[in-house]
Amino acid sequence: MVNAQRYDTISFLSDYGTRDEFVGIVKSVIADLAPHARVIDLTHEIAPFDVRAGSLALARCISYVPSGIVLAVVDPGVGTARRPIAVSVGGGRGVLIGPDNGLLSMGVALAGGADAAVVLNNVEHHLAAPGATFAGRDIFAPAAAHLCNGVALSDLGEAIDPALLLPGVVPLSRTENGALVAEVTWVDRYGNCQLNIGPDEVAGFGEQLNVEIAPVTGERVVRSMRVVRAFAEIGGGVGLVVDSFGMLAVCVDRGSAAAELSLAAGDSVHISASPEGSSSATGVTTSVTLRR
Repeated sequence: MVNAQRYDTISFLSDYGTRDEFVGIVKSVIADLAPHARVIDLTHEIAPFDVRAGSLALARCISYVPSGIVLAVVDPGVGTARRPIAVSVGGGRGVLIGPDNGLLSMGVALAGGADAAVVLNNVEHHLAAPGATFAGRDIFAPAAAHLCNGVALSDLGEAIDPALLLPGVVPLSRTENGALVAEVTWVDRYGNCQLNIGPDEVAGFGEQLNVEIAPVTGERVVRSMRVVRAFAEIGGGVGLVVDSFGMLAVCVDRGSAAAELSLAAGDSVHISASPEGSSSATGVTTSVTLRR
């Protein structure tokens, strides 16, 4: 059965890295089956097996990828009973393909929710494989290519209820003893540490605040931070920057906040108002305690 809907773009995210041949093989399978399809490499540097990091990266990307296929592979359960799935979104304008382990959940939600979903269990649309540990090559890449060629989603496998797909783990801020508890969700290659809060969530604390940092490794330090719009506005030391996704990030101008403060994804950040009141400094400084 052939659908009227065809796709010409596959946006590809994985934890494969680029040292080995995995990415090249997946793209070769796609090129062989759907030579008209272009592949956009979103990233292949998700930490191995880190489903949550992959899900958050996909969430950051999803608003910018073109209509078409999203192929996401962070799949520590490959070869087990975990299900390979494809999820239609946006009235068929896009399909997300990957393992049913929570990886796709935030991307699906941010794309407006699922229209339909299937388990990719029609072996007629798989590659013959000598083993079960490379679903990206044998199941996901062929599915993406066949959809690009106009094969109907329903031909790829059994329909399943999208509401029963595994959810992702979404880190949420909370209040605790008068403090806002945030979390480092992402450390980029520059060492900027994105938090799961925006500037509006700290605006009510006022301008005079202290910054208390207590990483697992290293001694506790007290610093002063301002919320700024550009790295250069930090000056010396560490600051809170409104990053390109509208979130607050702990940053150092032309340096690594992660290295300077021994920060990593998953560290908690306690933000509270200073009892001293207002400051003459520009912007907002914040009391932050970092813990794992």
